[in-house]
Amino acid sequence: MISTAEVERALENVIDPEIRRPITELNMVEKVEVTPEGGVTISILLTTAGCPLRETLTADITRVVSSLEGVASVQVQMGAMNTEQRAALQTKLRGGVAPKKNPFTQPDSLTRVYSITSGKGGVGKSSLSVNLAASLAAKGLKVGLVDADIYGFSIPRMLGVDTPPQQLGDMIIPPVAHGVKVISIGMFVEDNSPVVWRGPMLHRALEQFFADVHWGDLDVLLLDLPPGTGDIAISVAQLIPHSEVVVVTTPQTAAAEVAERAGHMARQTEQRVVGVVENMSYMVMPDGSHNPIFGSGGGEIVAAQLSEQLGYDVPLLAQVPLEPEIREGGDAGEPWAIDEGNSPAQQAIRNLADSLVHRSQDLSGRNLGISPL
Repeated sequence: MISTAEVERALENVIDPEIRRPITELNMVEKVEVTPEGGVTISILLTTAGCPLRETLTADITRVVSSLEGVASVQVQMGAMNTEQRAALQTKLRGGVAPKKNPFTQPDSLTRVYSITSGKGGVGKSSLSVNLAASLAAKGLKVGLVDADIYGFSIPRMLGVDTPPQQLGDMIIPPVAHGVKVISIGMFVEDNSPVVWRGPMLHRALEQFFADVHWGDLDVLLLDLPPGTGDIAISVAQLIPHSEVVVVTTPQTAAAEVAERAGHMARQTEQRVVGVVENMSYMVMPDGSHNPIFGSGGGEIVAAQLSEQLGYDVPLLAQVPLEPEIREGGDAGEPWAIDEGNSPAQQAIRNLADSLVHRSQDLSGRNLGISPL
């Protein structure tokens, strides 16, 4: 006869699809009952009664427990945490840290924060952010993505997010798609309504995205910024002063000139520009030749001029070709970079992910957890 202890140990392998931690660690397993005939009944406490992923959780529990020897049947009963239980979970998730603190500004935070920015719209910045985030997650990193383009939000569709964020008291649990935790103002508006806000409201929204969302221990946080050098870019520099900047441009000279302004702003806000990405660099023709539809050289121009004006090396990190599958993947919510195959665009984005991961990290001002003898 199988024991309740064996079932409970097996449940340690069931990961909550939103919080991304074992359900046993989150105190979601209320009770386990086992009959002499091998029937197992498991009572689960959801953070909210209307959790949209309850079926996924039920399927995962059933699969894990059914694999145990001696189990004849599995029944999963779903309940909901009461106020005290939710409060206890919030305390556990915060790790003892007081609420309303931005985790990415804490001295011991080792999360790399990259602001993906551009001087103008239409350069494929959001597509790049989505594909880059998914590529990083596919490499086994813990990745978050903030859709900071409050007016022109597009990340939920491009990542295929089909579940809303869950509320745990005053804490927001972000949905996960393709291994990426994601938050966007688009998840909180109905019927694709426009967001009509001015500076202070924009700043407050970003502040909540950082402090009120349970991100967990991330390796990388990407911020998809709106084009230009407006309120959002200034707020990001204030809220996460150690964030680094990746400038996205296209090859034509006009776009390159505008992209330089985004780099100049980083100097004014004392952020570091880690490099330039040239998107839509060319289209690969059937005979293998490269057709530079939008001209050529823009990325190199931006990188060279920013290097000269900022006083340090700003490399051209990647040249991403124009491929229809990138657009098709965005429309379908399936990032092209993590699809099967090794097209020039896929390889360029994967190489970009590698270069950002393997950059040396500035640890000045951070608590390393050691003390002198």
